[in-house]
Amino acid sequence: MKVRALTKADFDDALVLYRDLVGDQPIAGMEAFAALLNHPGTQVIGAEFDGRIAAMLTLHILPNMTQGGRSYALIENVVTATDHQGQGLGRAVMEDAIRRCDAANVYKIMLLTMQEGGARGFYEKLGFTADDKFGMSRRTAPKRRIV
Repeated sequence: MKVRALTKADFDDALVLYRDLVGDQPIAGMEAFAALLNHPGTQVIGAEFDGRIAAMLTLHILPNMTQGGRSYALIENVVTATDHQGQGLGRAVMEDAIRRCDAANVYKIMLLTMQEGGARGFYEKLGFTADDKFGMSRRTAPKRRIV
């Protein structure tokens, strides 16, 4: 297993994982994937197993004015291929993202997870807690599909 930042060449594998993550919801195409990879402070980190990307996440490190100007991070779209779950690949990409955050001296790492399901325990084992903050989100109606 090798954990690394993804490139445009990983698009096909990433697309399979995005489909695992969101089911039949719309997924953008190569242009949007390239924009994501090129966005300042953003990386898509993947675990390569047997020549394909089998787990990945998106890490955003964002500038900030509080905390002495220390950045904060947001982790999104954490997914492991169904046939590779339980093999440590999700943990490997999360630990890599945490190392990258430590290297960037971020003061906090945020993520949201579903209230139902087993993912909460996975994140708690990595040191995440819901004790001090209450996560909220607001979904907007889709306006257009990006391809």
